[in-house]
Amino acid sequence: MTVPVRSILITGCSSGIGYHTARCFNDRGWRVFASCRKPEDVDRLRAEGLNCLLLDVDDPASIRSALDQVLAQTGGRLDALFNNAGFGQPGAVEDISRRAMREQFETNLFGPWELSNAVMKTMRAQGHGRIVFNSSILGFAAMRWRGAYNASKFAMEGLCDTLRHELYGSDIHVSLVEPGPIESRFRPNALARFLKNVDIDGSVHRDNYQTQLERLKKEGHAAPFTLPATAVAEAVWQAVTSRRPRARYRVTFPTKLYWLLRRCLPQSWYDRACRSAT
Repeated sequence: MTVPVRSILITGCSSGIGYHTARCFNDRGWRVFASCRKPEDVDRLRAEGLNCLLLDVDDPASIRSALDQVLAQTGGRLDALFNNAGFGQPGAVEDISRRAMREQFETNLFGPWELSNAVMKTMRAQGHGRIVFNSSILGFAAMRWRGAYNASKFAMEGLCDTLRHELYGSDIHVSLVEPGPIESRFRPNALARFLKNVDIDGSVHRDNYQTQLERLKKEGHAAPFTLPATAVAEAVWQAVTSRRPRARYRVTFPTKLYWLLRRCLPQSWYDRACRSAT
């Protein structure tokens, strides 16, 4: 009997983590469905030889359409899903509007939640599957000027922990990847959101914001221990292919350090460590 080629759907593949994860799985013989929200990025990846389709996680119709296309090509099977699409909205909590907070949650949480629910129907029918969510060090370590992003990733971690309990015994496994500083377009994209949605000059935090602007505009690595996006791709590979996948895959030294500090330090000391991060 012919064993079907294993398949994975990946969101947010225009660059960075999503792009390199798609390359990782494609190069290792998987049938990859890379997805992007912009048609020009879809065309670019197709020209590079990747099987790419349009998927905007903010749009329920786009989610349904993309998943229908994938299942039509695989005969109704899908072995893995990597929820990677997302962005960071900088700014102090008191400077973030309801609209900006809603946009943050639509992309970082509600879209991945809706897509995962749809995929789980297929995985339950076939009796197995892997779902991986791209979280962050900021999914457990709250740091200043990142409240909207912190909140979306904290919520993602709670959702995934709950899913892991509810799927116990089903052979559908849910894992979180928690990167720290990674080479990607995260900072340029965050800078655009910062300038669009935050009244920097009118904020009580405007002096502190200058440091944030310098960090977001900096060329090259903005933080020590920055790793290439391939480091996250390898963690996703482990989460998808390991016989017993872990609940969390922590990538970069800062993520591992802050996880240890969270478990070992008194709250006031841990808070001080989080405030020391710029």
